[in-house]
This record gives sequence, structure tokens and C-alpha cells, in this order.
Amino acid sequence: MKYLELTFADPARNLACDEALLELCEQKEAEGILRIWEPQTYFVVLGYSNKLATEVNVEACAERGMPVLRRFSGGGTVLQGPGCLNYALVLRNGGSGFYGDLAESYTRVLKRHQRVCETLISEAVQIEGISDLAIGGWKFSGNAQHRKHLYTLVHGSFLLNFDLALFEDCLQMPSRQPSYRQNRSHRSFVRNLSIEAATIREGLKREWQVDEAFDQVPHKRIDDLVSKRYSCLEWNQKF
Repeated sequence: MKYLELTFADPARNLACDEALLELCEQKEAEGILRIWEPQTYFVVLGYSNKLATEVNVEACAERGMPVLRRFSGGGTVLQGPGCLNYALVLRNGGSGFYGDLAESYTRVLKRHQRVCETLISEAVQIEGISDLAIGGWKFSGNAQHRKHLYTLVHGSFLLNFDLALFEDCLQMPSRQPSYRQNRSHRSFVRNLSIEAATIREGLKREWQVDEAFDQVPHKRIDDLVSKRYSCLEWNQKF
């Protein structure tokens, strides 16, 4: 597993980078990649099929100058910003024990992240819904994936020291909820882990046994994806 620690100042480039890494591995049948990044500004990210007006308080985001973007993977709408650590894993289908349907793919990744978190905190961590990590019913990690023929991208975030009040201000109640949420408000549903980003970053690197740095960042493809997709209103507001 190769390791890439790369954060772009532009939120759109961060989203494009995950897609470009998946494409690169699919084309070259490359070794798997673990990427870690930490946003420095606040922005909203819609899941691929999410409807903007249904999931986002558009007026509140506009007042804050907070961009609303759309990723190419499924799942729900998320809020990104300082105090949130993101990861992206590009894993070969059928390799290293990673195979199966959508639910099984999540389980194989989240069991490892569950183990990482439980070694760092003194609380039990549960896998909830199909793609969440939680503690006592309080979510701190959401995840999504995009599958190709040879490789799958699983990516997500960990709330570490995030301004949780922003969830209520900027997001609507989600149109689809896991049963364990029980229609709770954002503020009654999410929590921080309250640990340093460097701590969980090192835990992820150990768990995924990264052995060398990834040095073939596809900058040109990232630029193409930003200009043709992630910076375009036609893409970000398509639903």
C-alpha cells in the first residue's frame, strides 16, 4: 500500500483528486493507495444523487460564502472543514481480501477503522447503518464508495475537533437516514473524537501497512476533472 498525504487549498481539487487516483489505478493496475487530507475551509459535499434543495440550507451556505460541491460517489451530504480528517483508499477488487458486494466492501474497511479508533480512545466503537462509525449511537465517521471493474475507492471522514453547530445551520435533515439515527437532529447525532489528526493519521498508516510514498499524482487529470466537473454549476447543482 502506498501513501499520499496531500491537501489542496481548493475544495474542488480535493474531490477531483480521489477520482483521479481511482482512474489511475484502474488504468495501470497499480498498487493500492491510502490518501489523507485535511480541509482548511468549510464546504458542503453532496453525494452523487443527492438533491441540493432537499439536503442543503442553500441560503445559510451562501451567507457564509460556503461552496456546495458534488462528489462522484454515493452516500449522503456531508460538511467539511477544519477539525475533520479525510481518507481515501483505492483497493483492488479481489485482492488483499477486498471483494464482495457493497455492504461487504464497507465492512472490510470499517472493521479496520473501528480497530484503529478503539486503540486510540477508551470507548467501544460500533459499525452502524451500512457505512458509519459511531460511539453509543453518536456518529463520528461517514463513508462512501465508487466501484470500478478492477478497483474500488472507499473514502470518508473522521470528525475530530469540528464545529458541530454548523451541521444544524447548513444542512437540512437528510432525506434518507439509517435506522439507528431515529430522526435525531444533527446536533443530537454527531460527535467529535477529540483526538489529534496526527494520532489517527498514524493509526491508519499502521493499519493499512503503508510501505512507501506515492509520487505519481495525476495533476493533469485532476485539473481536467476540476474544469469539466467539480467547478461547474451544471455538475454541482445537477439535481
